[in-house]
Amino acid sequence: MKKSAVAILLAIVALFAFRALVLTIYTIEGNALEPMFKSGDRIMVNRWSYGLRAGEINGIFGYGRRGAPMPDKGDIIAFDHPLPEANGVFVGVVKAMPGDTLHTKEGPFLVPGEVTCDKQNYYVVEMGKKRTPCTIPEASIIGRVVLVVYNHDDSLPFYTGFDKKRCCLLPQ
Repeated sequence: MKKSAVAILLAIVALFAFRALVLTIYTIEGNALEPMFKSGDRIMVNRWSYGLRAGEINGIFGYGRRGAPMPDKGDIIAFDHPLPEANGVFVGVVKAMPGDTLHTKEGPFLVPGEVTCDKQNYYVVEMGKKRTPCTIPEASIIGRVVLVVYNHDDSLPFYTGFDKKRCCLLPQ
């Protein structure tokens, strides 16, 4: 009896560690990236795709990523919005990388990064056709969106709110 309890406990710990460190499911709210994503989509994010995200611990260790390449143009990423009043996880398409020059109405804009002697890399992310692209620090990136797991309309009962056509792997 004791061995089975320990085995169950270890399985639960492993499941939570896997979810926290490798793959996580988030819900899309809003239709900004339609037709790619629709409100109610449950998406799977690979947190290891750009390396393990290690945050600052009590001011001792600085932020860092371990072991993988960073996003490329066209990658669909999940990220924490850098503005403190924006809550939740956001999804967007990488449009520019550190060191890229963007041509705006106000003139050329150089995306900050190590090439421009800034300590942190920044990415320009488009969160929808009608939204202004957002500049986010690399530390805000959670991972690459790899799969639409399913879609559920939460205003309908659980057993009737599924859209079976919304499950798919996203292009890499």
